[in-house]
Amino acid sequence: MNDVAVIENSMVQAAKEAGATVINSTFHHFSPYGVSGVVVIQESHLAIHTWPEYGYAAVDLFTCGDQVDPWLSFDHLKVAFQAQNYSAIEARRGAMSLMQRNNFKFGHQTDFSAEGHAEIKPAFARNVWFTDRDDDQALSLRYTGEILYREKSDYQVVSILESTKYGRMLTLDNMVMTTIQDEFHYHEMMTHPALLTLNQPKNVLVIGGGDGGTVREVLKHASVEKVTMVEIDGKVVEACKKFLPEIAAQFDNPKLELRIEDGIAFVKNSPDAVYDLVIVDGSDPVGPAEGLFSTEFYKNCYRVLKADGILLTQGESPKFNAKAFKELNTCLKSVFDKAAVSLLFIPTYPTGMWSVQWGVKGNAQMPATCDKEKIKEFIASNKTRYYNEDIHFASLALPNFVKEILA
Repeated sequence: MNDVAVIENSMVQAAKEAGATVINSTFHHFSPYGVSGVVVIQESHLAIHTWPEYGYAAVDLFTCGDQVDPWLSFDHLKVAFQAQNYSAIEARRGAMSLMQRNNFKFGHQTDFSAEGHAEIKPAFARNVWFTDRDDDQALSLRYTGEILYREKSDYQVVSILESTKYGRMLTLDNMVMTTIQDEFHYHEMMTHPALLTLNQPKNVLVIGGGDGGTVREVLKHASVEKVTMVEIDGKVVEACKKFLPEIAAQFDNPKLELRIEDGIAFVKNSPDAVYDLVIVDGSDPVGPAEGLFSTEFYKNCYRVLKADGILLTQGESPKFNAKAFKELNTCLKSVFDKAAVSLLFIPTYPTGMWSVQWGVKGNAQMPATCDKEKIKEFIASNKTRYYNEDIHFASLALPNFVKEILA
């Protein structure tokens, strides 16, 4: 009752089941919950408002003429919404005995029902919005209304939708994870700064990253001989390989070992000092990613790194989730020999401002001392779209309010 995509698709299909001709649909999500929408049909309209906190929806099915049967729509929605209880009232409006037909002339307008003219069917336009929200703020993206992929795994609901501004997008439990148009902001900054700071990294571990973008970028570095990727949810990999091939472009690379299992347990059971770089590409600290924000996990990451290794992790937003941002930084400072923060900007992430946090082991080089010429050579060969030598160093410059949070 709180899922715009499910509700809009169900209402559109209900109209079609009744034999109606759909013209357009408009649906809106209210914060923190509730959905209102209308499907305009050639024969009138279908409207709905939901109260998710009560598991309740009120639906109006308004039709005109004998060609559309609203009870077929009603039966479809009972099944689509998994209704346990339902009631219906039928009201017949517009008694012909009380009406008088006006002598209305169409004038110059073409009578398309006249003989010799083909039947004109109206185009179906959708105005449907996907909303990534919490209790205090939200990001809304208009999308086509089509659900390309939707599966409930053992961990979360995995969906692929197509937005009109940012192209296809992956969502997990109704939170935007990545989109075709801005994924490179995140994936380039999660990989290249650390890989170019290290000296000839060979063995890389990626925890999470089921969309494949991080692996794609790691494998652009010639020195890398092996990438181990550990993703807990195989449904994410399945969805992205099929519907986001631009991002999931390197899953068949022979250098990649893909493991569908718990990344936290994998790191815990891994031997000491085997990886040059560990990348933690997880979602927010809820659900299956919650354990990626713990001191024990990062102690194990430190242990599996070589003597001069680096850890990079998705670091949350100092504007959206300052508490998690600060606690993660405090954790990394307590576990690693040195720590750093890089900022980046991702339009479809809450507030747009995001971070990559660093844990540096032993005498590994810090990102601020990376060789600028080395970065320029890599950029010239790989044509990155977000990352360059100036961004590498500028991302380390923190606004005063961020410095205050970290202090």
